[in-house]
Amino acid sequence: MTALPYSRFVRSAGVGVGTLLLFGVVTGLIPNPLYVRMVERTPADYLFLVATAAFAAGFVYQRSLTDDPIGDRYAAGGIVGGFLAFGCPICNAVLLALFSSSALMTYFDPLRPAFGAVSVAAFGGLLYYQRRRCEACGR
Repeated sequence: MTALPYSRFVRSAGVGVGTLLLFGVVTGLIPNPLYVRMVERTPADYLFLVATAAFAAGFVYQRSLTDDPIGDRYAAGGIVGGFLAFGCPICNAVLLALFSSSALMTYFDPLRPAFGAVSVAAFGGLLYYQRRRCEACGR
């Protein structure tokens, strides 16, 4: 509770923009010469990228308003779910090591929008719950 409101906003905006840029470059949604995406980009990929970055920023801002922050694990799960939703399934080395590329494209790729929906719902629920608990948030 000691940080000034402006510094809280700057920190949360930095987290949002940083998340957007980092995940956008790493997943190839932001075209770059270092990474070539092997799966076609869809509007849903961009939607889940922006939603994940916005929810991460909102979480950091709300977390800074309370002396008793909660939900770090849920926020991490929301970020992982969001990353799985907009990431390239056959470009993910961990998934590719566990499964074949054909299995990923057959079974995992169709589930990516569901991962995105669950991620958005989890983050939305977390922010709602966090706001209800927060006395400084001005309900």
